[in-house]
Amino acid sequence: MHSLQQGILDGSGDGENRGTSAWGIDGALIPSLPSKWNPLRVLKHVLWPFNGSDAPKPLRPTAYLDGLRGFCAFLVYIHHNLLWSHGSANFGKALAFENAFGWRGEFYFATFYGIRNFVTGGHIGVATFYVISGYVLTTKPLALVQSGELLKLGDNLASAFFRRWFRLFLPLIVTTFIWVTSWHVFGIWNFNCPPKATVGEELWNWYVEFKNFSFLFKEGPNSIWVTYNTHLWSIPLEMRGSVLVFMASLALSRATTRARLLCEVFLAWYFLYIVDGYYCALFMTGMLQADLDLLARRPDGYFPRFLRRLEPYKTFLFYHAFAISMFLAGVPSSTNKVEDVRANPGWYWLSYLKPQAVFDPKWFFLFWGANLLVASVPRLGWLKRFFESRFCQFLGRISFSLYLVHGPILSFLGDRVYHAVGFVRTAGVGVEQLAWWANRFPLPLTGPYGLELAFLLPQLVLLPFTLWVADVVTRMVDEPSVKFAAWLYKRTLGGGVAEPKLEDPVALMRLE
Repeated sequence: MHSLQQGILDGSGDGENRGTSAWGIDGALIPSLPSKWNPLRVLKHVLWPFNGSDAPKPLRPTAYLDGLRGFCAFLVYIHHNLLWSHGSANFGKALAFENAFGWRGEFYFATFYGIRNFVTGGHIGVATFYVISGYVLTTKPLALVQSGELLKLGDNLASAFFRRWFRLFLPLIVTTFIWVTSWHVFGIWNFNCPPKATVGEELWNWYVEFKNFSFLFKEGPNSIWVTYNTHLWSIPLEMRGSVLVFMASLALSRATTRARLLCEVFLAWYFLYIVDGYYCALFMTGMLQADLDLLARRPDGYFPRFLRRLEPYKTFLFYHAFAISMFLAGVPSSTNKVEDVRANPGWYWLSYLKPQAVFDPKWFFLFWGANLLVASVPRLGWLKRFFESRFCQFLGRISFSLYLVHGPILSFLGDRVYHAVGFVRTAGVGVEQLAWWANRFPLPLTGPYGLELAFLLPQLVLLPFTLWVADVVTRMVDEPSVKFAAWLYKRTLGGGVAEPKLEDPVALMRLE
């Protein structure tokens, strides 16, 4: 069974500084300024952060999770760009992307089993984010529980719990504030949010929306939506799931190992089959996977015997688990009606597995798909090496910022570029504002559906620009937010240190 290195298990060594983060900042620490401060060098670092002379850094044991999370963020980018471009009135077949191969007699290569995960993989991406978060947020607490270091567990959870809201919402405050003020400063029109009459009215509306959006216990149908960037709906659920696993780690800290594992299984079952808490179930199974991986390295502790007996067959089993995860990841998701899932080829009988409690059937199948994916990656060498590649590690480092900025860039720059190459809305919002851009540089709309030249060529502009902005936001907003949260927690302690190496908050935050 795959496991973490002993340094993480005993809470010492590399595990403290080299852990994996949930929506974290993974990779190198913020570089310190040279003794002779050179503003031109700093400006170059901001505008062009990539340095080809940088030597590859040693990978930590869970680096594959960084890469997996980053690649999932990349899939979210592709998903939203495809739906945006192909949803135009003159093209109008974006629904095919959200359904299975052969839906309504339409057989597109982009919707073929497995292939469609690279096209509309945003859904499985979000589900995978939650499993990874449950895993990495509880790795250190569970290691302390298994080692019997309950005093350190209290310090760890207090620090993590205090900083979590700031870690998730401070970057949202900064990025959405810049976004809403840009409309008035530069006179930018965007598809999602028509500007208010005045800057003051705009900022008041932004404040009201954000304070409600960031309140953990807000209820109602629009409790997790913010109109300024609708793609951020998953962040409040990320916060709720974080609270859940923190509390579960504390509540089960004195339980026996067998009882703790059974409680984790029960909670995952409860949130998925009894109540509609799919994201809680995803967090809990992430915690369960972390617990099992840690236990697999402890020869003196309890580990389920039936899992030990499967050890000789793990490669065979996890190849099949990965294949199943790829199929389930492509669950039809055009609506939240199980009847529509049932109408898709290959999903008729599977649709009857949906529990009564689950409102949107796709999350039930994505629950199993995401868990099988996270469990399979470290046990299939070629797949693990892919997510440990430099490209995936880079995506992992900027994943949170990429998630934050790709929507605004799409609704401002992407909307204009897609109109210019031929994806034109002939009716509805934006027709008058974008009339000048329509078919300015027309490109062929022929080719495999979803892989047209008119879609691929704009990515030579949109993708590098989006990645660059995400990298800048990571270094200028995300990482300082992490450091601020750690500084603030340290101040509440009277300037003391809550746990080892809190003076290095960026490294410490990687465990969270």
